[in-house]
Amino acid sequence: MSNSYEDFHKRCASPAKKIVRLSHQITDVLVESEEVEFVDDRDTIRQQVVQILTATLKDEEKIELEVRKRITSQKKEILEGSEEWEVLHKKYYQDELRRMGIAAAPDDRHRS
Repeated sequence: MSNSYEDFHKRCASPAKKIVRLSHQITDVLVESEEVEFVDDRDTIRQQVVQILTATLKDEEKIELEVRKRITSQKKEILEGSEEWEVLHKKYYQDELRRMGIAAAPDDRHRS
């Protein structure tokens, strides 16, 4: 039986394709900005954006797995999607961000 996290990833397009598409969009915005001066060529900058986005997604996956592990390790079963699950998920997610030294906005997790 798969959970909604796994289902979500199966429904999404390839993360690598999304990262490449985003890297082009970010680079385009940077090129158009008069406040940004490139010291490297456009493709080098875009490739660095790909590396940053890839690392960020890997960190988020690690955090998500740790949060789910903490929730499922509770003495009582907590159903995913319940109010209690959502509260714990948000709390544990923020805890993991702090533990990793990542600053988070007050409500940066938008769950669908």
